[in-house]
Amino acid sequence: MEIKDIIDIVLVAVLMYLGYVWTRGTGARNIFVGLITLIVIWFFVTKIFKLEVLGAIFNAISGVGAFALIVIFQVEIRQFFSKIGSKQSWKHFSRLLEKLHITKPNNEMLLPIKNITEACKNMSKSKIGALIVIAKTADLQEHIDTGEIINAEINTRLIENIFFKNSPLHDGAVIVANNKIVSAGAILPISRNPEIPKNLGLRHRAALGISERTDAVVIIVSEETGNISLASNGLYSLKISPEKLENLIMEKLN
Repeated sequence: MEIKDIIDIVLVAVLMYLGYVWTRGTGARNIFVGLITLIVIWFFVTKIFKLEVLGAIFNAISGVGAFALIVIFQVEIRQFFSKIGSKQSWKHFSRLLEKLHITKPNNEMLLPIKNITEACKNMSKSKIGALIVIAKTADLQEHIDTGEIINAEINTRLIENIFFKNSPLHDGAVIVANNKIVSAGAILPISRNPEIPKNLGLRHRAALGISERTDAVVIIVSEETGNISLASNGLYSLKISPEKLENLIMEKLN
């Protein structure tokens, strides 16, 4: 065994571990463990024991398996590549380029987060359900198109009026992008994560669903309890106080 063989084994072990961590807490975990088990069996059959007939069957299965994996893990694969290309992943590299004067600092207009948090605070008091998606780097156009295009300035009263119970758009999501409310009444994908608590409703599942697929930050106001929650990168922050909401949004957006 040469050094390159040891490096090869270590790299495969690291990739397997990362794959397990990546799928941990999701419905894909058991599938991933089963896949690794199948790969180990295939290795022993073809490389160690060299069983030709059984090895040929495994080789035939592996040819179709690549396409099956794309179908099974399509949500996880999309989330993985979204994280790689996200602003957060390249944050330190961008700062280095700015220090070296290779790129210019980002001087875009700041998002008026206070207007959003003030609306959430008021809706929380009145127990008005709300679902607000704040885009980061991922393109949300396919979800924007499912709602009514608004392209309005971010205004506290406007957000409250959209989610008012008699409003025709109150059941959907508001999508904020490029420092504007671009869409209201938008339809979001529902998360299939079996770990979601049973007491959380459709708004929370939709919030987690879009956060699993994109790097968007999603705010949820519960219609039943008035509790404010936040979803980001496929994870929840539940029962957030209105005072802490603004800081948490800024932290997730940076």
